[in-house]
Amino acid sequence: MEVPAIRYARAGDVHVAYQSFGEGVPLVGVPPFAQNIELLWGDPTGLYPHFLHGLGSFSSVTHFDKRGTGLSDRVPGFVSLQERMEDLRAVMDAAGIERATIGGISEGGPLALLFAATYPERVDALLLYATTARFMRDDAGGYPHGATPEELQLFVDMLVDGWATPDSITVPSFMPSLVGDAQFLKWMESYERGCASPGALR
Repeated sequence: MEVPAIRYARAGDVHVAYQSFGEGVPLVGVPPFAQNIELLWGDPTGLYPHFLHGLGSFSSVTHFDKRGTGLSDRVPGFVSLQERMEDLRAVMDAAGIERATIGGISEGGPLALLFAATYPERVDALLLYATTARFMRDDAGGYPHGATPEELQLFVDMLVDGWATPDSITVPSFMPSLVGDAQFLKWMESYERGCASPGALR
């Protein structure tokens, strides 16, 4: 499959990049904290293209780059879940999708959950992978799971400090079986540069 066409949805003044491919039941993929929908297809191991081909073999897939990342418009400051939820709705509208299974990966999980709770009429099912309701614990609020604020800050600092360089912790943290693959590591540096700058990542 050749790389699907890049299209843009308008969410207010922001352009949100998306792709659609495959045939079957509608599936909208909500990305992790940063991705680049065009560069994903160039993974030299073939893992990402294989995953995307697999999804497209039974579903009509639409996925997108969150505002501030990938091919979507860069925006200043913090982006709220509510703003990103409206980006998801804008992508579905632009792609002509009335209802779909919403699939959230990692940091995309809370966004998928919020969208389903806010727009239940547009969601057939939720498909959640490697995610959680929240990433930071809140003992006072009854959520004793996840990282402490200090642990999360340390992880963010390490992630940002090495981002898109040979010191990136992405592969060791999330794909340890590929730590020895020099070609993949080089590609990942370039891929991360195409996903977000260190400041945008933070």
